[in-house]
Amino acid sequence: MKIEKKEVIKALETISAPGEGKNMIESRAVRNVMIFDDEVVVDITINNPSLQAKKKTEVEILKTIHDKVYQKAKVKVNIKVEAPEKPQIKGKVIPGIKNIVAVASGKGGVGKSTVTANLAVTLAKMGFKVGLLDADIYGPSVPIMFDVQNEKPLAVNVDGKSKMKPVENYGVKILSIGFFTQPDQAVIWRGPMASKALKQMIFDAAWGELDFLLVDLPPGTGDIHLSIMQSLPITGAVVVSTPQNVALADAKKGVAMFQQESINVPVLGIVENMAYFTPDELPDNKYYIFGKEGAKNLSKDLKVPFLGEIPLVQSIREAGDFGRPAALQTATPLEEAFEELTKNIVSEVVNRNDSLPPTEAIKITTMAGCSAVNKK
Repeated sequence: MKIEKKEVIKALETISAPGEGKNMIESRAVRNVMIFDDEVVVDITINNPSLQAKKKTEVEILKTIHDKVYQKAKVKVNIKVEAPEKPQIKGKVIPGIKNIVAVASGKGGVGKSTVTANLAVTLAKMGFKVGLLDADIYGPSVPIMFDVQNEKPLAVNVDGKSKMKPVENYGVKILSIGFFTQPDQAVIWRGPMASKALKQMIFDAAWGELDFLLVDLPPGTGDIHLSIMQSLPITGAVVVSTPQNVALADAKKGVAMFQQESINVPVLGIVENMAYFTPDELPDNKYYIFGKEGAKNLSKDLKVPFLGEIPLVQSIREAGDFGRPAALQTATPLEEAFEELTKNIVSEVVNRNDSLPPTEAIKITTMAGCSAVNKK
């Protein structure tokens, strides 16, 4: 059988490389396709350097060409990795951490921590090195979601200095104020005390080499957010919302905070959580309890990317309470939803690093009783 190059290209348009939101042809991951009788040679470039990503890419190309072009084709895949280097960042940095992504919500109760936890484990499953800083000082929930609420960070010696070793589970390194308080103990701190505790978890920790440090911010747009952006050069921010108008109004404020000229943190996009409800007994039905596509429409209005939607499913809540994030389940619609969300976020991070200058940490001064935010 004579294999046509255009048929191979058409087949490759149906799959995407790991971490890419677009298909292999559209994202220009495929650099060349050569045909020699019944042999197909595909040269491809990917951004993910992990062995898992390389193997997955090769398997998907082989399967796609065999299924859609010619079952007996001899397929050879040449994979080259070109991971984009993080540009030099001005301001305070943590050595070894390539990207810092803040996950925020204008309103509480929209599932921001749940989305962050599942994003973290999905990144780890993809082969990335991941850390998670639970910056929700007054309501830390990450230790419960990772089933490490009874763990305590150990002290380790790094270059002659004593550092906190993050607690690790499911391939994710975690630090939270919840590790240092009792379960029934309320954290009653003023802003400066909370900020000091956060800085200790950021700079006095042995994070090691990380591709992504996710920062789970508290709800709102307050002092903790400014402290984080004062301490770290944030690569980009993800805003989580439900479709209802009350949440959307606050999500709009969250986006506006990051886009404020004096802060200028790139907004990677908006996530719509609890997008619809699907009962177990009616898996094909969708009930839009909180409204339909509200966050998706907001992203269009604000001209920021829409990263994906997560359904309202009982198993997500149960998984979080049990301490095993839902994205760890295999071959489920939830795993697919979180994988799609994660791929879109990684793609936006790559685009942001390629097209925008590094984010700088900000400095905060107080004048006449009002907080003024300036770039360093």
